[in-house]
Amino acid sequence: MPSSDPQPSPFVDGELERAETLPAAWYFDESIQRRETTHIFHRTWQLVAKQSDLPSPGSYFTVELVGEPLLLTRDGSGALHGFYNVCRHRAGPVAVGCGTRKALQCAYHGWIYALDGRLMSAREMDGVERFDLKDFGLVPIQVAEWGPLIFVNLDPSAPAFADEFADIIREVAEKGFDLGRMAPVERRDYDIACNWKVYVDNYLEGYHIPIVHPGLFQELDYDQYEVVTYRRHSKQYAPVRKASGETAAERPYGRYVDGDASSTAEALYYWIFPNLMLNIYPDNISTNVILPTALDRTLTIFEWFANPEATVDDMQATIDFSDEIQQEDIFICELVQKGLGSKSYDRGRYSVKRENGVHHFHQLMVEALYSDD
Repeated sequence: MPSSDPQPSPFVDGELERAETLPAAWYFDESIQRRETTHIFHRTWQLVAKQSDLPSPGSYFTVELVGEPLLLTRDGSGALHGFYNVCRHRAGPVAVGCGTRKALQCAYHGWIYALDGRLMSAREMDGVERFDLKDFGLVPIQVAEWGPLIFVNLDPSAPAFADEFADIIREVAEKGFDLGRMAPVERRDYDIACNWKVYVDNYLEGYHIPIVHPGLFQELDYDQYEVVTYRRHSKQYAPVRKASGETAAERPYGRYVDGDASSTAEALYYWIFPNLMLNIYPDNISTNVILPTALDRTLTIFEWFANPEATVDDMQATIDFSDEIQQEDIFICELVQKGLGSKSYDRGRYSVKRENGVHHFHQLMVEALYSDD
């Protein structure tokens, strides 16, 4: 690992032609990781569940977000709520796993909470001064639903989901995609031996595709591949190569090529700061959530959702091809993590043509970590 300490606020030049990448130490330093947790993951909208996890009134679902235990519920009217899964008495878990209940009982001392977070009963607390049930409800968090997806934000002052995602929601609707028709198909988790930023860096550029992904390279029109950056997200334009002799059915992305092989059905590929990839096709969507589990370990969660028109065979072909690409990415990302630890390397340069998305991500990282200092 490079011996130099990370700078308090390294400058990532706004001009791509002059800029250098983040220092290698940023991929190893524990103080950077702690700041990422508090300044990024706990202040941004995070995809943590899907509607099928909370299918009906009375449903509850527990999840951990980078160290914070969380609880999602639907009350008797079906309204969605989010809370810290922490009892206000002695920090026991209010719920474990998922299921359906009329109320939730802490597994430690049995305090009982309504599904809307109100404390209903606190056993054997007679004689405690200045204790009122209404003052000890669960601590709430922001929650939002979009299609089959459920998001949370731990920052009570963060912009509402509808405002933060407004441009993306509008574009998806204008293009005619109906996320509300999408139902879950499959989830696959991957444990990768690299810092989470290595994986995001890799996703945000197509520069490596001809070398690392030969199968994908055959599917895409690489010359037309580009990344367009916006305020806090980017969009990849990756057109599927037109058919030339072979039938569309023989190709992994063949069904996204129109029948006359002269044009390509539109798809949308979003990266949303800091760690969400959202891929939207005419008949399915896939999500990819990137979560740090240690300085040098990352959990990547892939989930696929399909509308009724997508066939089982089509979805299985899509998932299998995605897994092939993922295994190739895992191989290179783990090697890059080792390379970043070499004393021979500190900072690199960006390809102006291919790595504007990585540059954009690095600028957002510096801004998020140090803008309030």
